[in-house]
Amino acid sequence: MTLGLINPNPVVHAKKERVARTVSEPYHHHHHHNPDDDAVAAVDPLDVYDHVRDIRDPEHPYSLEQLSVLSEESITVDDKLARILITFTPTMQHCSMVTVIGLCLRVKLKNCFPPHYKVDIKVSPGSHANEESVNKQLNDKERIAAALENPSLHQLVDECLYSSEL
Repeated sequence: MTLGLINPNPVVHAKKERVARTVSEPYHHHHHHNPDDDAVAAVDPLDVYDHVRDIRDPEHPYSLEQLSVLSEESITVDDKLARILITFTPTMQHCSMVTVIGLCLRVKLKNCFPPHYKVDIKVSPGSHANEESVNKQLNDKERIAAALENPSLHQLVDECLYSSEL
């Protein structure tokens, strides 16, 4: 399913240099989650960003980081309340892919962080023509579940999530 490009020439930014994490940092056991570690396992915005920066934009062969849809600064984490808030900036005011990007972020984080984390996703203020309804859609559990049951949408999400590994 190829959609006509709505924004044929997005501005592409360089990827930021990655910070190698040393083992002494609090959340070094991403992949071996042990409930006893929760006391020390603080999640910070960079942890979240490292998981989502390489998600591919649904319309372009670039990552969300390269298109400046996301940045480390656009993520806030309240570790005590186990809440993650991601504010992203669509490449255009009328971006039809915002809900797909939201789904990608949500699916990715669900796979990366313990299930008690609550993830809120919204578009940055003024970045989308239908900001309010988009923000509702992005956080509506039923809409999200329904969207992921749609095979072509689910496939698109998977392509965005795993394109860097293909």
